[in-house]
Amino acid sequence: MVFIWTMSKSLFTDDNLRPRSLNRRNFLKVAGSAAILPSVLPAFSQSSGTSANNRINLGVIGMGWQGPGNTQSFLASDDCHVVAACDIDANHLETAVKLVNDSYGTTDCKGYHDYRELLAREDIDAVMIAVPDHWHEIVATEAARRKKDIYAEKPLAHTIAEQQSIVRAVEQNQIIWQMGSWQRSVPTFHKAAEIVRNGLIGTVTHVEVGLPGGNSDFDGVQKEALAKLAVQGVNVADLEQVVSGTKTWDMLVSAPPPELDYETWIGPSKMEPYIRARSHKSWRWNYNTGGGQLMDWIGHHCDIAHWGLDFDYSGPSEVEGGGELPPANAVWNSAPKYRFELKYPQGVTMIIAGGYSDIKSGVKWIGTEGWVWVDRSGFDASNPSWKQGKYLPRELRKVKLYTSSNHQQNFLDCIKTRQSTVTPVQVGHHSAIPGHLCTIAMHTGRKIHWDVKEEKIIGDPEASKLMTREYRGPWRMS
Repeated sequence: MVFIWTMSKSLFTDDNLRPRSLNRRNFLKVAGSAAILPSVLPAFSQSSGTSANNRINLGVIGMGWQGPGNTQSFLASDDCHVVAACDIDANHLETAVKLVNDSYGTTDCKGYHDYRELLAREDIDAVMIAVPDHWHEIVATEAARRKKDIYAEKPLAHTIAEQQSIVRAVEQNQIIWQMGSWQRSVPTFHKAAEIVRNGLIGTVTHVEVGLPGGNSDFDGVQKEALAKLAVQGVNVADLEQVVSGTKTWDMLVSAPPPELDYETWIGPSKMEPYIRARSHKSWRWNYNTGGGQLMDWIGHHCDIAHWGLDFDYSGPSEVEGGGELPPANAVWNSAPKYRFELKYPQGVTMIIAGGYSDIKSGVKWIGTEGWVWVDRSGFDASNPSWKQGKYLPRELRKVKLYTSSNHQQNFLDCIKTRQSTVTPVQVGHHSAIPGHLCTIAMHTGRKIHWDVKEEKIIGDPEASKLMTREYRGPWRMS
């Protein structure tokens, strides 16, 4: 079970160690004395014909970048049947439908422009959501209300308030959630976290979380934009230097491509002119739609840091630091370089940084008796013997972490068992909160004091306002 805190008011482009189920009778016993909701849920939806045959009907929403990769993983599973795809870019949608139909050798997969039409289908049991950050809350909460189990990309949402809204919707509707923080399903990350959890490095005093720096030029859109400017006699080094209200900015503004429904793509965010370098993939480098490298990666490496520390349902009490912020009205306005210090329970300090050579990419836990580091590129530790083997040896595993070897399959398995996934919604929520607090500290230039239990910023009304954002009508937060 998961103890739930009190919250205030709160398409696109093995060990098999799992928590035990909490049945309805036991849940009702404890619910009378505490605010508790089960992290594992009682009944598998029988709304579709395929579900009765032990096959899960899946709809995929957001087929620009992460979506296709996730979808291919689901297509590889015999437990899943992808029946529908949604995207507001017609080219992406056409490609997605073809991908699914070619995989099955049929023409059964139906394409949708509007995610609400897909979610209205009663035969769909679950959805994969891979839309830009600024759309997460709207799509996810609607899916939860429709009783669809959800596999969704990180970070959980664009703001803390939106994340709280998603958590409420998931809990109230008792659905299974898998955060796309797939590193938990990779043996090296599992082993590193278990080394820490089993006290093999002693008492942890310090953690370093190294994230990428710079605003990556996906698909060469920055190179293309700078070349366009150079032809017209304007030479700038990067898109952080191009600001609105200038002729240089105007040179990059264009009509959206006909295949993209840009009005819907902007959705609840502030309407801004279409610039190719701010759309597909590169929406990350604009705070109107994304959160920069910090928020793009916090759900990966901070997630693993928390896992090793046993802080999945905890968080920092203080956050201090900053970054090299471009002008707020620049084409790319997210910080390419940033560094923060966070204070956690039990005297643990954490550094979260991007663009600093002294903070190595990945996660490094430092304790009184040793250290361990892990990243997608490798694994290292103060004790050479820990490098041996895929998982930590059994005799050292007094604390055994949840083991998943396939992130998408883990989601499908949990839909059937109604047990918690390896990264449930509450875990995704707490993994991303440090990134949001760092972003708020960077924009205000002040230390942020955080009440972990009440989930609110202490003594700073201006900073508290940044826990949410204004929605552009007709869209609104749940």
